Amino acid sequence: MDSIEGKTMLITGASRGLGAALARAAAGRGARVVAVAREEGPLLQVVAEIRASGGAAFALPADVGDKDAIHGITGAAAALAGPIDVVVHNASWLGPTPLGLLMDTACEDLERVLAVNLVGPFRLSRVLAGPMLLRGSGVIVHVSSDAAVSAYPRWGAYGVSKAAFDHLARSFAAELEGSGVRVFAIDPGEMDTRMHAEAMPEADPATLARPEDVAQRLLAAIEDAALAPAGARVIAAELGALRRAS
Repeated sequence: MDSIEGKTMLITGASRGLGAALARAAAGRGARVVAVAREEGPLLQVVAEIRASGGAAFALPADVGDKDAIHGITGAAAALAGPIDVVVHNASWLGPTPLGLLMDTACEDLERVLAVNLVGPFRLSRVLAGPMLLRGSGVIVHVSSDAAVSAYPRWGAYGVSKAAFDHLARSFAAELEGSGVRVFAIDPGEMDTRMHAEAMPEADPATLARPEDVAQRLLAAIEDAALAPAGARVIAAELGALRRAS
């Protein structure tokens, strides 16, 4: 995908943090953005800001962890903005905070983390990948975490979900090889977001990446397959150096 200009991008978890920054950045580059999130008020505010700046954006308040919401999301997105060219699975849930030990995690909370972080994206990709395959083009992005590859105390449920999420990306990529549909995972690193503050309130925001900077790196990976080949797991912080060297 040489450019996202004129393309339609569906972004989950778009009401704040990286999702909101990515929605603004993508619209600024000429993409039509379908922004999905559970929090309707903040989501509508993000879309209003994009439109006020001359961008094309549409709000879809919905919960990707709700099985019954999936076809409504995909149908409404296509009706509002046309066929989806890029989907960014950014929505996620840590579980109850303060984070507790895995042994103390309620089964229902683990199920909910998996529903939002893994099963919901799986369902969305199943629906959205079909039209991409027919067109012979498309990009599906899994926003991962270092918790997918490193085990941290009290991050068990989230880490388990992200490890499976990474492998889901690799599995889709293997099955879609040669189809024109590229699937990859990206680790954004630690960012100055509300989600990070809820998990690690003691962290110094000055030491964390800005979501706006990470959004630009993510867009570069979407547009340049050399930065994020199918099946790859890329580190956002490393993409700037890779692009300068290419």
